[in-house]
Amino acid sequence: MRGDHQTLALLLFSVFIAVTLGITTWVSRNRQGSAEEFYAGGRLFSPMENGFAIAGDYMSAASFLGISGLIALFGYDGMLYSVGFLVAWLVVLLLVAELVRNCGRFTLADVVAARMAERPVHTAVGTSSVTVSVLYLVAQMVGAGSLVALLLGGTSDTARSWTVVGVGALMVIYVSLGGMRATTWIQIVKAVLLMAGAVALTALVLVRFHGDFNALLTSAAERSGHGRDFLSPGLRYGGSWTARLDFISLGLALVLGTAGLPHILSRFYTVPTARAARRSVVWSIGLIGCFYLMTIVLGFGAAALVGSAEVRASNASGNTAVPLLALVLGGGEGSTGGTLLFAVVAAIAFATILAVVAGITLASSASVAHDLYASFRRPGAKQRSEVGVARVAAAAVGVVAIALGLLAQNLNVAFLVGLAFAVAASANLPALLYALFWRRFTTRGAVWAVYGGLIPAVLLVVLSPVVSGSPASLFPGVDFAVFPLENPGLVSIPAGFLAGWIGTVTSPVPPDAAKHAETEVRSLTGAGAA
Repeated sequence: MRGDHQTLALLLFSVFIAVTLGITTWVSRNRQGSAEEFYAGGRLFSPMENGFAIAGDYMSAASFLGISGLIALFGYDGMLYSVGFLVAWLVVLLLVAELVRNCGRFTLADVVAARMAERPVHTAVGTSSVTVSVLYLVAQMVGAGSLVALLLGGTSDTARSWTVVGVGALMVIYVSLGGMRATTWIQIVKAVLLMAGAVALTALVLVRFHGDFNALLTSAAERSGHGRDFLSPGLRYGGSWTARLDFISLGLALVLGTAGLPHILSRFYTVPTARAARRSVVWSIGLIGCFYLMTIVLGFGAAALVGSAEVRASNASGNTAVPLLALVLGGGEGSTGGTLLFAVVAAIAFATILAVVAGITLASSASVAHDLYASFRRPGAKQRSEVGVARVAAAAVGVVAIALGLLAQNLNVAFLVGLAFAVAASANLPALLYALFWRRFTTRGAVWAVYGGLIPAVLLVVLSPVVSGSPASLFPGVDFAVFPLENPGLVSIPAGFLAGWIGTVTSPVPPDAAKHAETEVRSLTGAGAA
């Protein structure tokens, strides 16, 4: 990549980093010692502010870089991600948003443990939440590495590795110093930037084809190398029963996984009431819906204007399709417009990654401190110590995410997020829905639901072609893949629900009817909510 691209993009990177660090420093001057301030930002955000923050948390590198790249490479089949991510919000809005706000305080485990024995439930859900968060973080790290590798020439493995380390260090600083308040404002700034960038690119693509979407699709099919098959189902998830089952598995994971994502559910605690939580989701659905419709245009635009072969040559997983599209839309390599637009889009993508990793790191550190540490700390220990543990946990989670991000640099970021969604839908969602809607649900059922989904999901991923057995695997030189599907959701999601049911019906301790009644009233009315 030319030097002027590099200089301008790095300058814009630096500006965003300086602004977000300024926000973090300003917020850190306020009192951050209380758990409510650190985990929930004092519950002072308005529905609109929180809606923008939720959208900022959700519209990740997987969305901006990964989905557009998959559409550019696989056409129709790549759109499954856009549709799945959007439809998932209906589950959040209709089933969990208000109830989670009313029943919990800071984390997902608070909701599940509201009428259970706290220690085993907090331990199980906390473990699952950290696992999901780390998987999600790895996707953002991979996106950051791909972006900077493109900026610096596309072949620098050293640059990619140092970028992953740098992003990890920044996310630890954001969370440790600023807590939820700083993270929320960073998400709001990022959401505005990302929407503005996506709108501008979409408009330029449509202008290039004179508003004729059919001409865009026809051109994309011609330059894809697959002809009309590019616009039909089956290019990626067709041709064999394994691929078709993978398609169904991925769809289940995407639609059901959002309602189990810890960093999304924790957003509902930053507003004062359940009504505000529901209004937050309405705001976020509007923003997210517009954004995912634009990713379809951007993906097909990259195929039509850049070419699928060129996208694959730059990055085998398609993660650089949008920056390459921006370069072409601005006038091509060497033009002033191309240089400017490429740099702006690269900076927005990098801002997206930094903001999302901050939100996920906060959620995972909260799970470690509030769910795991708090469950085992000595009675009478100060609440402030829990916040201190959360700051240390942020650093530990950062180290793990950096290590895994370095290992998974060649995988598509949207695909990695699909795995995180599968684990969330398998482990967190069954326990959450049972706790909210099943009167007979017990502590054993909750623990079994979490581990009954988490263990199969992680184990099946390890034994799948994602980890070994193919040139695109994490370990291409070995082959211990015995599970044929790349996404475990088709098996692990029913396993989580089944394990929760078995644990409940075999539990020697009956459910607490009084606690259930209290939780039901609180979830539906908000009476006694934090």
